[in-house]
Amino acid sequence: MAIHPIDYRYGSQEMRNVFDEEKKLEKMLLVESALAEALADLDIIPKKCSEEIKRRANTKDVKLERVKEIEEETKHDVMAIVKALTEVCGEAGKFVHLTATSYDIVDTANALLLKEGLNILLKEGKDLLRTCLNISEKYKNLIMIGRTHGQHAIPITLGFKFANYSNKLGEDLIRLEYDVENYILGKFSGAVGNYAAQKVYGLGDELEIKVMEKLNIRPADITTQVVERESFARIICDIAILACSIEQVAKEIRNLQRTEIGELSEPFGEKQVGSTTMAQKRNPKDTENVCSNVRIIRSCVYPALENIALEHERDLTNSAAERSLIPTAFVLADEVLTRMNKILNGLVVYPENIKKNLDMSKGTIMSEAIITKLVEKGMGRQDAHELLRQSSIQAFETNKHLKEILLEKNIIKKYLTIKEIEDVFDYKSYTGLSVEKTEKVINKWREWLNANN
Repeated sequence: MAIHPIDYRYGSQEMRNVFDEEKKLEKMLLVESALAEALADLDIIPKKCSEEIKRRANTKDVKLERVKEIEEETKHDVMAIVKALTEVCGEAGKFVHLTATSYDIVDTANALLLKEGLNILLKEGKDLLRTCLNISEKYKNLIMIGRTHGQHAIPITLGFKFANYSNKLGEDLIRLEYDVENYILGKFSGAVGNYAAQKVYGLGDELEIKVMEKLNIRPADITTQVVERESFARIICDIAILACSIEQVAKEIRNLQRTEIGELSEPFGEKQVGSTTMAQKRNPKDTENVCSNVRIIRSCVYPALENIALEHERDLTNSAAERSLIPTAFVLADEVLTRMNKILNGLVVYPENIKKNLDMSKGTIMSEAIITKLVEKGMGRQDAHELLRQSSIQAFETNKHLKEILLEKNIIKKYLTIKEIEDVFDYKSYTGLSVEKTEKVINKWREWLNANN
């Protein structure tokens, strides 16, 4: 019976399969198989024995149920796997796990799982980036109000807003690619990381190198009994940062979907229900779900950082925490990526409300543009600022358009003609490099996507 929502509610089946109990056993057996094969390559064990171990190191011969039975007796999960594999390997069983310590198997298997999980996140992240770039291009010229502190500021374009999100997502994905190349680390260095068991057979780190080559995993440069937990923490932190970037998009859609704003909306299904009582409700439930799950992803960062400072050459305080935080971070990151992509592919834009909100402040959003124009014509910058500050207050208090207020002031007419005053209130004249920057970001990340498919 499933208990945790990541078992049945969140994340794709593909990602849940990565961290499935039997899949983890499969990876650990794969590592044991690679170890036996490498030992045979180095003439430490007979080749026929390594072949038998390799043939039997699978979840059909080594059943999860049997492993659990043995673990009940041994109270040691890895020893249970070793014993279960030994049982089915006959004479070759005496060579199972030779020279290895538990975390040679666990950490190298974890590296395989992390690599698989990160590659899924990268694939989904690239899909989301493409969607963001498409929105940026589609709406690069749609002028809307920019907001700071929740207040109307000056005009931008909707495409410019999503170009900002696209750039953040792209940088986050580059970090995840870096993590795959640099922080997916395995080890076969023994009980405290000094290769003592290998030295008995006249080996240095050749065995470790061979095992990692067979698994296509990079060996850590140096370890204790475990791979450094800094690498785990960096991966979890980068996943959390990616999740936070997605949360920014979700929060913005939620805010712009407010009844009194109504500029954007997440898609709403034909038979979707917003409330059991208030039939009119169109709640932003998907973006709220994203924000909620990102909170849990962020919470995984703390234990990942706590796991760094293990005692001496290792203790076991990282183990239970990693069993929870790693699948949680990956499955929920998978969920927010795919859910946000679905949201953005069905994003609803309301241009009429965007225009209405642009006009709501009765021209006061163009105060900076007017100040700049007055200074260009010879007025002091501080004098121009004070004039527009007072005029904006007057416009607000009298419910008049700022242009009307300014046309009544003789001092303005000393510097600007009536046409210049009217022209300065054209929103298109004050979006700056919104379009140009948007196009630059679109080109930058489409080139990157084409090169990194």
